[in-house]
Amino acid sequence: MVANTPNLKNEAALTALSSRYVDVEALPWEESRFEGIRSKTLVEDTERGLKTALIEWSPGAELPFHEHIDIEQTYVLSGSLCDEEGECKAGEFVWRPIGNQHRAWSPNGCLLLAIFLKPNKNLEGPYAETNPE
Repeated sequence: MVANTPNLKNEAALTALSSRYVDVEALPWEESRFEGIRSKTLVEDTERGLKTALIEWSPGAELPFHEHIDIEQTYVLSGSLCDEEGECKAGEFVWRPIGNQHRAWSPNGCLLLAIFLKPNKNLEGPYAETNPE
């Protein structure tokens, strides 16, 4: 099986087709490479690029200009997440199509559930990915 939940207790005892009940509270927060943003990975399949995570943004945290390589879905649980096109507040949902490019920030902090089908492509900052010509 390729999909897993990092730090899931007793996963080794489960069969390949067993349901994974995740105690989200018990999962550790993982610091991201972007200041003020941390997450708890609920499920990931690194081979396919799939990742579902609970993500916490500190007030003022920003994500540099990036591109969505596949559809991204975000449900904001508390606070708000902004980009050049608008603001997604607690209880609201936003999704971005393949090819969408934007910066994101949280003026007052937020907690959100994010579903990525593929990792983002960073277009600026220290983690920018370049395409050799």
